[in-house]
Amino acid sequence: MNSFPRSFTTGFVALLLGLGCRPPGKPSEADVELKPEQVRDFARLYNQNCAGCHGTDGKGNTALALANPIYLAIASDDIIRSATANGVRGSLMPPFSKSGGGTLTDEQIDILVREIRVRWAKPNEVLGANLPAYAAAEPGDAQRGSGAFAIFCAGCHGPEGKGTAKGSSIVDDSFLALVSNQNLRTTIIAGRPDLSHPDWRHYASDRAMTSQEVTDVVAWLVAQRKPNPGRPYASNEPFEKIN
Repeated sequence: MNSFPRSFTTGFVALLLGLGCRPPGKPSEADVELKPEQVRDFARLYNQNCAGCHGTDGKGNTALALANPIYLAIASDDIIRSATANGVRGSLMPPFSKSGGGTLTDEQIDILVREIRVRWAKPNEVLGANLPAYAAAEPGDAQRGSGAFAIFCAGCHGPEGKGTAKGSSIVDDSFLALVSNQNLRTTIIAGRPDLSHPDWRHYASDRAMTSQEVTDVVAWLVAQRKPNPGRPYASNEPFEKIN
């Protein structure tokens, strides 16, 4: 059989390339899998690193919702960036930055922080509200906190915090062992919309909690922690080796 002239073949290939076609077997940019550090898409970064705990679309799961306008109103970009990069000591939030043992670059963390605010912050929802501060300005008082708890929290969580039909126990050993002091404060202020938990404005019908009352309730909750949750007594002995 006669083959096509080389000039014809060369011209045909050039035409295909000019039309945006590619020779068989040659992958396009879309076909090439990105390396983890090359991912720049927010949805992909969020789904791979955040959605498991913070829920699809930031609506909350085992951890608080990030798509919560009140949380985003009290937590600055630096706070969110630090928590993402370095994790939160005393909680289940691990570090995600490469320098902290995670997999994300500084640029990827910046993308997450920026897009979380762009997509989910709603400043008008807290416009004019007297927001408590993200962090406590003064030490808390557990005795005062007991009184504040009775006013604002006992209706759902019970007079001792052990739970009712309307709300779970918040003095449970495992819960208090796994949650940080700051997370307690953040939850009291911002609420958990995914769990129908109100924010600081809606615990009582006549007024919102003050920032100091939030601080004092946290102090009372912290005072309920046991030093060795899950054990009947403290022990410094190492675990037995299994042969």
